[in-house]
Amino acid sequence: MPEVARVLSERLRLWLERGTSEEGRGFWLRDAATDEPVRWRDERIRVVKVAGASYRADALQDDGFEPGRKLALVPEPENEHDPNALAIWNEERTLQVGYVPAEVAPEVPRDWKAVSLWEFRGLEGDRIGLRVLLAPADAWIGLPR
Repeated sequence: MPEVARVLSERLRLWLERGTSEEGRGFWLRDAATDEPVRWRDERIRVVKVAGASYRADALQDDGFEPGRKLALVPEPENEHDPNALAIWNEERTLQVGYVPAEVAPEVPRDWKAVSLWEFRGLEGDRIGLRVLLAPADAWIGLPR
């Protein structure tokens, strides 16, 4: 019997796997097609620390920014400081937590999606920082497992 070739889609498919480290908690990434770990430096995605989150400490505490939550990327072409600014909001677009870092924003296609990936907490337990997964619009990002 001939060996059957396994055809994998070009579409990026990722699982979110719960994880912790000394720095925080959130999700590691795993390729759903190969079951291999996906590093945060993988060329198919971007994982960034949210810029300006310290100026929005109250918004940062909202459950809409918990790791695993979908987020909205909102271009700000009229931003007086940076016409490439890409704001990060909760999925409902009612709270802004910060921005994609200025050095990364021009490289991010405007149709990409975002998911809260990793949180950093202070000594008193409040959320003090966030890493966000940026992925192609057609990427499949599975529920946390």
